Amino acid sequence: MKLNELKPAKNAKRGKKRVGRGESSGWGKTCGRGHKGQKSRSGGSIPAWFEGGQMPLVRRLPKRGPRRIAHKRVEYDIVNVKTLNRFDNGTTITPETLWEVGIVKKKNAKVKVLGEGELEKQLTVHVHQFSKSAKAKIESVGGNTEVI
Repeated sequence: MKLNELKPAKNAKRGKKRVGRGESSGWGKTCGRGHKGQKSRSGGSIPAWFEGGQMPLVRRLPKRGPRRIAHKRVEYDIVNVKTLNRFDNGTTITPETLWEVGIVKKKNAKVKVLGEGELEKQLTVHVHQFSKSAKAKIESVGGNTEVI
């Protein structure tokens, strides 16, 4: 048997239901739609969540919490001061260099440096934000900080 020889088994295919072909067909007159009402009319479909005019569940429940804030929030990739120790002395660190090393996941991510841990190397750091403690630790070792 080949693909072009495939066909359904005998009596496996059922024909289209032809309604409105007389009472003796079983699907005459109202054609299986019943009498009157929205579902009997042409184009009379109602959504699955419709509750027959009762106040919908979504509108009955109380609304809680802030709205429309998520689109304003800026997501930062966080880097601690202690992770900057893997770079050599005098290195200039940018978000691109952090991405190349694998510290930051996205290439175009906004980066914030936090002050956890100690820094032993003198570095120049160019990122989007610094915490106060991180800025103090980088500058106390003799490094430079610059906000992009």
